[in-house]
Amino acid sequence: MAMNVGAHKEDEVLMEINTTPLIDVMLVLLVMLIITIPIQTHAVKLNMPKGVPPVQHEPVVINLDIDAQGKVFWNGQWLQDESAVETQFQAIAQQSDQDEVHLRPNKEVTYDHVARVLSAAQRIGVNKIGLTGHEQFLDATR
Repeated sequence: MAMNVGAHKEDEVLMEINTTPLIDVMLVLLVMLIITIPIQTHAVKLNMPKGVPPVQHEPVVINLDIDAQGKVFWNGQWLQDESAVETQFQAIAQQSDQDEVHLRPNKEVTYDHVARVLSAAQRIGVNKIGLTGHEQFLDATR
């Protein structure tokens, strides 16, 4: 009675595939592929025309103030009514390179007056308009 501990029969077939050589071959092929691919450039070459850039001039700045009572001042000159404001805006809108309008409302003016001026500028086609004078709204106690 002899005991074979840990021995297996010689005629059994192994059902597993040895994948180590397959992985080695795949890694070699991957390295060869990476080495042989040319470096791709993602640049698009354009033949751009050569010329002199246009001369940039300083924009004309128009100060448009609205006081606490809703009066509109165009560069310090009081405009009587809304039609005078619209006339000034039409002159600016007709320019190819529009002047800059800096709108500075008073801290105590109602929004209705500011909205009327902004809507007139938008309706007429003034593109370069901005609000200035925001420092008056900052809290002085900070």
